[in-house]
Amino acid sequence: MAAEAWPLKNETCTSSVDMELFLHCSLLPSIAIIVVLSCLEKRARRSWLDEKWPLLNRRCGMVIPLDFTGAFSNRWSLGFAFGATANKVMILFSEDYLPLPSKFRWAKAFILLTGALEVGLSSYPFFACLSTRFSITGATLGFLYTGSWFAIIAMNIVQCPHGQIIGEYENIIFYWPSLLCQVFLLGRFVHMFVKASRDRLRLPPLTEEKASVMELHQAQYVQQLMRKPPLMQPQKSWIRRNVYEWDPYFQFPSRMITMAVLALICLYMFVVNEFYVFKMVSQALQALKSTFDVVIVSSNTTEVVAQVEHLKDFIDVTEGVWLFTTVTACLTSVSYVFHILACYRKHMKRLWAGQKQFLPLVFVRLSSSQNVAAIARYSGWQIAYILWGYLIIHTVQCLFGVMFMYGFVLPIKHGQGIEMLKNLGTGILTLAVVIGLMQLQIATATAFFLQPKILLTDKEKPLALDNRKAFHNFNYFLFFYNVVLGLGACLFRLLGSVIVGAWLIARIDRTIMPKGYEAADLGFRTWIGMLFMDHHHTNPTLVCFCHLLVVRTRERQQQRTTGYHHFTNATVTDFRVSNKARTRWLLSYTLLNNPSLSALRKPK
Repeated sequence: MAAEAWPLKNETCTSSVDMELFLHCSLLPSIAIIVVLSCLEKRARRSWLDEKWPLLNRRCGMVIPLDFTGAFSNRWSLGFAFGATANKVMILFSEDYLPLPSKFRWAKAFILLTGALEVGLSSYPFFACLSTRFSITGATLGFLYTGSWFAIIAMNIVQCPHGQIIGEYENIIFYWPSLLCQVFLLGRFVHMFVKASRDRLRLPPLTEEKASVMELHQAQYVQQLMRKPPLMQPQKSWIRRNVYEWDPYFQFPSRMITMAVLALICLYMFVVNEFYVFKMVSQALQALKSTFDVVIVSSNTTEVVAQVEHLKDFIDVTEGVWLFTTVTACLTSVSYVFHILACYRKHMKRLWAGQKQFLPLVFVRLSSSQNVAAIARYSGWQIAYILWGYLIIHTVQCLFGVMFMYGFVLPIKHGQGIEMLKNLGTGILTLAVVIGLMQLQIATATAFFLQPKILLTDKEKPLALDNRKAFHNFNYFLFFYNVVLGLGACLFRLLGSVIVGAWLIARIDRTIMPKGYEAADLGFRTWIGMLFMDHHHTNPTLVCFCHLLVVRTRERQQQRTTGYHHFTNATVTDFRVSNKARTRWLLSYTLLNNPSLSALRKPK
């Protein structure tokens, strides 16, 4: 059925849609949408442009695609908007994307920057149409722009579902996350249009309502701080006790949601590319195994046959372990994404409560510039850490899997299970003896070399030596044994550090450096700077205080205005008064009240 419906994977498929060309051509409608939204947006203050062109009336303001600090609306929509740009990012890795002559290879970094700016400009309408205050215009333009991209990608998939890299259904495998995100955006734009139309028909706004600086969950958080704590805590379910406890007074900002969505999509694409590499290597190994079979047939020596069989077993074991650890490494990386979100909430709530004990001393005070730079690079760095962490975790898990197979499974498969159990028992017994001797030293020190408890209720004896002469002999005779034991402990420390460091490399929320060297962990520095930035801009108590100041200021301004103010639709800042006319009027008023100043004026 697949061969009848679509071209075979071995055939060269030529689609009528050139994705790279469409990316270049999409810049024109993208710029047009940005210009339209900019013309609708008003600037906060008047400028010389309004004096030169009075029809502007503070129009042509700056369009904001998304707020990276303190934005809690359209979180999932913005996350899916980032997911819709995944296919555009993949075009940047194409070999023929903006090709360069060999003598201009040094300018490759500028070409990558140009390509990134082009992708950002092409994706700008997704975010701008979601974030604009003019919902009807934004929903209409966003639906048309997203629909055009969806139609082009779907047409490309229908015409050429297979590819030359992975093979069957290559384009479907690569593009379905972007298509799913675009379908979500289309539904979101329809919802925005319907909701805005109903609001406009029901009650047309005469003036632009200013958005509150405080969100609902922030107000609820401050309110619950004012309440008395309940005498008895409510019973929690097993999920809330052990897995995750939902907090109604906390919401993740849009930056964290978009990071999580984009990290999962990028992880999926990374795994797909890794599987493609594994498929190529596996095909090469299968050809090598066929060569081994020829060697076995042509060779009559037992040693050569045994070595070839060992190599074939190694290839089979490595392939099987790599496939199995692909699943485990994926699950580990996905769990890290959600665990990072949980740690973000935990750390933010600690900072809101004034608790900074969990931070290293070197990070208690960071410069403002470092915090601003940290929040700018956090999302990109976190995604990169997740991808590199997956690859490192996958490699480490594969290494341990191969060791497990050679240590336990293959001996049993080859009929050497009894010998394997003997070696395992010997190793366990040796380790038990070493641990037992270490515990014996502790027990001996407790029984003979510490003074008795001061009080019967004390849990431990005081740190006061007893039997000092025996203690010195005890140290002397165990000195040489502890030297040998220390070598093994050092290797164990090194192995433990490597395993823990590799396992937690994707966890940017905690440092893998020892105490005193945390500043060398750039990822952890970025995490701390981002936390401080969010703490200073989204602290519910501070935001509530600013909200009260803004509300009181507005009330005072309304009280000072006359009653005729309510009969006009224009605000004070909407009057078209030029700065030159205002300055001349103030000068004339000053000279009339102070005639002596006329003699001091500078002649023209």
